[in-house]
Amino acid sequence: MDRFKAMQTFVQIADQGSLTRAAETLGSSLPAVVRALAALEAHLGVRLFHRTTRRLSLTEEGRHYLPSAREVLLAADAADLALKAEAREPAGQLTITAPVLFGHMYVAPAITRFMQRHDKVRCTVLLHDRTVNLLEEGIDVGIRISPLADSSLVAQTLGTIRRVVAVSPEYLARHGTPRHPRELHGAPCVRGRVDAPPQWVFHERGKTISVTPSCRLEFNHLAPAIEACAAGMGFGTFFSYQVLPHVAQGRLKLVLEDFEPPPRPVSVIYPNARLLPARTRAFIDWMKAEFSGLRM
Repeated sequence: MDRFKAMQTFVQIADQGSLTRAAETLGSSLPAVVRALAALEAHLGVRLFHRTTRRLSLTEEGRHYLPSAREVLLAADAADLALKAEAREPAGQLTITAPVLFGHMYVAPAITRFMQRHDKVRCTVLLHDRTVNLLEEGIDVGIRISPLADSSLVAQTLGTIRRVVAVSPEYLARHGTPRHPRELHGAPCVRGRVDAPPQWVFHERGKTISVTPSCRLEFNHLAPAIEACAAGMGFGTFFSYQVLPHVAQGRLKLVLEDFEPPPRPVSVIYPNARLLPARTRAFIDWMKAEFSGLRM
C-alpha cells in the first residue's frame, strides 16, 4: 500500500463527502479510490467512514485521524515547495576544497564575493595541498591545479598556471643569470616540500631536460621557501601564482622562462551528477566568471 497516496485519498473523501467526487478530484477511478480507502482502514485496523447507499460520514476514529492526516500532507507539500525553491535559488550547505596558498590568495576572496551575492548559502572551505577525494569526503566542489584523472568527476578549466624558477635579483647580481637549465646543476636551491623530487624538469624543443640543483634548505611549507629565495638563498621552483606578488615587488625574478614545462590547468571539479543543486551550479558558474581567461 502507498500510505501517502491512501492518506491523500482519505482526506479527499472527507473533504468531498463522496467517493465519486473524491475520485474525480484525484483524477482516479472509483474502484481505485475504494481500494485505497479499504487498504488504509485495514492498515489502521479501524473503519474511517460510515458508508450507506445514501450517506458517507466519518467515524469517531476517522474524525481523530483527519487532522493528523492533513498535517502530514501539508508538511509534505511544504517540504516539496522548499526543495523546489532551493532548486531555483542557491541555498543550503556548500563544501569546497582548494590548494592552501592558491585557496588563500584567489579562491577565498572569490568565495567571499559569492557569499555576499547569495545570502542563503552556507559555505565550508577546506584548504589542503593533498589530493582530496570529493566523493569519499563529502565535498561538493574542488579547485585543482592538475589534469583530472578520476573519471567519476567533471572538470571545467578555469585557466592555466606555469611552473617557474625564481631567484632574488641580488643573487643574480652576484652570480649571473643562467641562460640554460644545465647551469643549475649543483646550484644552490630552496625547496618548499620535503618530499619534492631532487630533479627539476625543463623542456627544450619538445625534449625533456632534468637537472639536479644542490638543495641547501628545505621546508614543509611554501611561504618560508619563497621568503628564503627572496633573501638570496638560491633558486626555487614554484607555481607562478605563488611568486607573482614578489616578482611585482622586485623581490624575485623569473629565469629560464623559455624552458618551462607546459602550463597546468586550473579546474573546478565536481561529482558527475545530472541534477546538481542550484548552489553548486551557481558556484561553478561564479568561479568560471571570476577566473575567466586566467593565465599566470
